[in-house]
Amino acid sequence: MNLRPETIKVLEENVGGKPLDISLHDDFLDLTPKAKEIRNRTSVSDFLLLGFSEHPEQQPLLFGLFLGMYLVTVLGNLLIILAIGSDQHLHTPMYFFLANLSFVDTCFSSTIVPKLLVNIHTQDHTISHTGCLVQMYLFMALTLLDDFLLAVMAYDRYVAICLPLHYTMIMCPQRCLQLVAAPWLCSQLLAFSLTLLMSQFSFCASHSIPHFFCDLLPLLKLTCSDTHVFLIMMFAEAALSGVVPLICVLVSYAHIIHTILRVPSAGGKHKVFSTCGSHLSVVTLFYGTLFIVYFQPSSSYSADTGMVASVMYTMVTPMLNSFIYSLRNRDMKGALWRLFGWRKYSTQ
Repeated sequence: MNLRPETIKVLEENVGGKPLDISLHDDFLDLTPKAKEIRNRTSVSDFLLLGFSEHPEQQPLLFGLFLGMYLVTVLGNLLIILAIGSDQHLHTPMYFFLANLSFVDTCFSSTIVPKLLVNIHTQDHTISHTGCLVQMYLFMALTLLDDFLLAVMAYDRYVAICLPLHYTMIMCPQRCLQLVAAPWLCSQLLAFSLTLLMSQFSFCASHSIPHFFCDLLPLLKLTCSDTHVFLIMMFAEAALSGVVPLICVLVSYAHIIHTILRVPSAGGKHKVFSTCGSHLSVVTLFYGTLFIVYFQPSSSYSADTGMVASVMYTMVTPMLNSFIYSLRNRDMKGALWRLFGWRKYSTQ
């Protein structure tokens, strides 16, 4: 096999203009160290999601645990959507937003958990480059959408409790659609911009991701490209879609608590605190785990800490949402009973 002169010239330019040492043995091309480094930066066709593979003895237990959590998440959130859709009493802004949150939680878990279960069952941890980018895009888009929806739900409770006389006018059907459509659009655009930047990166020889899905920070550890622009955009979007919605939630509930404390009836206080407590518990769990993972320098990122926190917000939080919003809500329990034809409960 002979290399053409123009090919040798291009290779020499890539290794700093030095003469290229080429010796051919049985179709093996022996390049200088610089040329080998350039060759190692070629595009990666597959990644390895190592996940929990370091503990093979725990694989059956983890498979059963994650499968059970996923089934409970999907079944619970779908029941909430069906109950809200079938019961005229729940056709209100509060339950309209809850139905959207349940749908997002179902999609969120379905983006991550099925692939993890297949990897554990087959012990094949590969994922294509395109599949990894798609999973990363869906994960980011649905996470950002969750952030925005939690803020919208807090605003809805603020208007209902602090401005009850204006609630019907403020939370009209057109406004409710706008408050859901805007988060959907913003989350897609923000996630697409980061995914587009990530798709331009080249990766080094190692393509093993120490995680159970294609998350941002583990992927950044593998790239050989300059990530400064990406990191600036990532933290800017985190502030826009994470900190700003959280501030809206905190401000809304500060006004709500101030209003509740002025209510003379102990029963009225208990009812409002019960409804708002459900939402606050979800917000605390969701934002708490996200801040542990993403609001830290990428250099101090820990794979083990990231995986544990990721399990919390990708599996535990979506699963608990269905219990928190249904078992602590009398109207929702009544709708679920009527959905199954058990009307006795609704008459009590």
